[in-house]
Amino acid sequence: MNYYNEIKDRLIDNEINRRVKNYSINKSDLDTYYYVGKMLSEAGKHYGEGIIKHYSLKLMSEVDKKYNTTTLKRIRQFYLMIEKGAPLGHQLSWTHYRILIPLKDKDKINYYIDQTIQRNLSKRELEEIIKSNEYERLPWNTKKKLINKEEPEIGDLVKNPIIIKNNNYEIVSEKILQKLILEDIPYFLEQLGPGFTFVKNEYKIKIGSNYNYIDLLLFNYEFNCFVVIELKITELKKEHIGQIEVYMNYIDNNLKKHNQDKTIGIIICKHDNKFIMEYSSDSRIISREFYLMS
Repeated sequence: MNYYNEIKDRLIDNEINRRVKNYSINKSDLDTYYYVGKMLSEAGKHYGEGIIKHYSLKLMSEVDKKYNTTTLKRIRQFYLMIEKGAPLGHQLSWTHYRILIPLKDKDKINYYIDQTIQRNLSKRELEEIIKSNEYERLPWNTKKKLINKEEPEIGDLVKNPIIIKNNNYEIVSEKILQKLILEDIPYFLEQLGPGFTFVKNEYKIKIGSNYNYIDLLLFNYEFNCFVVIELKITELKKEHIGQIEVYMNYIDNNLKKHNQDKTIGIIICKHDNKFIMEYSSDSRIISREFYLMS
């Protein structure tokens, strides 16, 4: 088999398609590079690693200068990545896949492909969530669910720690922590996972003759429930559990509609205490640490 001619013809066809069929550039690129990667892999087995450089010199002269050795090796890596189980999603561009190629963990790659499709992430946005170690910050049981293709629950995709952007505050109180969150509420909601929307901060409720204020009240439209957020700049304490539980029950009794699910609570604290959470009887409450990023 003449691997070089196969590769050359396929690349030339793709270059033509890119000029006249803009609507299908992604599909054409990915299908072409998958096939070319396969040919490069097979050619390497027959002729050795040096064949990449040999083909590159000819392709740069006869097709396009962009097909240098680095590009051909990347195309081959792309093919191998797909062969190892990563989905070939035509919603992604070649640029997206170039960002994913250096990742070695198949499950991590699949997560970022899925997130790119679900959230319609740009190249820059994909780079940002990889840089923030979004996959690594998922709880281990969530990763297990994703691998087994089980349906996640509302708390499963809440990152740990939750990253909060800090605008040079040296001393952080609960009020300042809330202020930092409100300054970039879309980013904060993404840290929590899909479907979260902002309702109000300092949400006032009346319990008996006393007024209390919920730090953040959210709603999740995917799980059809309210979400109470309490902010703590200390280690998680048992009284925090009791406090948020009261707030959750208030929302259930006074704000929740009959067709909505029960309210959940998220305590965001400086340091988690797994022993307290282990003995909490309310599975609707989860705790997460926060991390201030300048």
